[in-house]
Amino acid sequence: MDLDAQGGNSRVFQRLRAQPSNDNRQQKVCHHWRAGRCSRYLCPYLHRELPPPPPAGSNGNASKRGFSDDSGFSGPSGTRRSGNFNNASSWGRLGNNKILRKTEKVCNYWVQGKCSYGDKCRYLHSWSLADSFSFLTQLDGHQKVVTGIALPTGSDKLYTGSNDETVRVWDCQSGQVCMGVIQLGGEVGCMISEGPWIFVGVPNVVKAWNTQTNTDLSLTGPVGQVYALVVGNEFLFAGTQDGAILAWKFNAVTFNFEPAASLTGHTVAVVSLVVGADRLYSGSMDHSVRVWNLETLQCVQTLTEHSSVVMSVLCWDQFLLSCSLDQTIKVWAATESGNLEVAYTHNEEHGLLTLCGMHDLEGKPVLLCSCNDNSVRLFDLPSFSERGKIYAKQEIRSIQTGPGGLFFTGDGTGQVRVWKFVAEPTVSA
Repeated sequence: MDLDAQGGNSRVFQRLRAQPSNDNRQQKVCHHWRAGRCSRYLCPYLHRELPPPPPAGSNGNASKRGFSDDSGFSGPSGTRRSGNFNNASSWGRLGNNKILRKTEKVCNYWVQGKCSYGDKCRYLHSWSLADSFSFLTQLDGHQKVVTGIALPTGSDKLYTGSNDETVRVWDCQSGQVCMGVIQLGGEVGCMISEGPWIFVGVPNVVKAWNTQTNTDLSLTGPVGQVYALVVGNEFLFAGTQDGAILAWKFNAVTFNFEPAASLTGHTVAVVSLVVGADRLYSGSMDHSVRVWNLETLQCVQTLTEHSSVVMSVLCWDQFLLSCSLDQTIKVWAATESGNLEVAYTHNEEHGLLTLCGMHDLEGKPVLLCSCNDNSVRLFDLPSFSERGKIYAKQEIRSIQTGPGGLFFTGDGTGQVRVWKFVAEPTVSA
């Protein structure tokens, strides 16, 4: 693994904050604003939708029914926790969290540094809208979409991969210095870390680097681009462009990964993989999710409820979550027979790209979901109450969690942004 030393970014990035809203307006929504025609920047009516009334008799606490704050999740971009999350009927029940409407938009003139309206501008002068997390810094260097972000265990370095055919190595101590660039000679389709290992999918090969021993391996076998990687039951799995899922097993004697199996069934590219509950789940461009037994490596069920590409799959305790370009997130639960069925469907207005799960500073589970309108939605689970948004210039294709409430996003311009959950402000009585 050769590093081309390059100078780090010396830019000091300004911390961006959402602008406060004017709460002294009449409690009536402006009809001209709804139609996108209101030109009054000091309009006496609301430029947002009123929150819906709570269900009768709920006291605003419906989201807490059947819910454990220690609910676990696992996925390529998350950690794993044990928990007890047994009430499938609690999905999608609205809690008393503030709902952020889908009418916010980042000011294009502010992005260009030309907006003259300042605080009076009706559009956002911020890359996020939330009180529970904040923007820390930005990592510039990639020239194309960021397709993978990895933070190896015990390492003080962050790795980012891109379609610009490079992996960049960042110093976590300084927060913004690029320590080196690895030239791969092919677009990075995905990247994950497992322990000290970093696995990078590029056309026709998987690169495996050990950050402790500096071992550099090339695993051959894939046909076309490698779009997804995951580790489970001592196997490394790779989802490939031709629809196959290849498996390797590590040999401690030879200190190498040896081919173990090829899982076939998908008809076109496999673009997402996750391991959970002794199962491997694969999402594909053929609109299906396949369920594989990790012991036999045989397909035991095919889920066909999505109507477009299944872009991402995530395990949350005993539930499986999947998102698709069909604008839905589906929550799957096991029946008495052991097969999965849809327990809840969350609908959005745009195609969905990536799922990532984490916990906030209070230990509450949060789902991050990127959309093809250049945004990321953050939802409380299981209520799916929206608690924040992140915006970008182009689609966010990579989300990765870190320690202490940190998380990272990578977008289509090549920018990587660093975010951190903060303690939410308390309202004094």
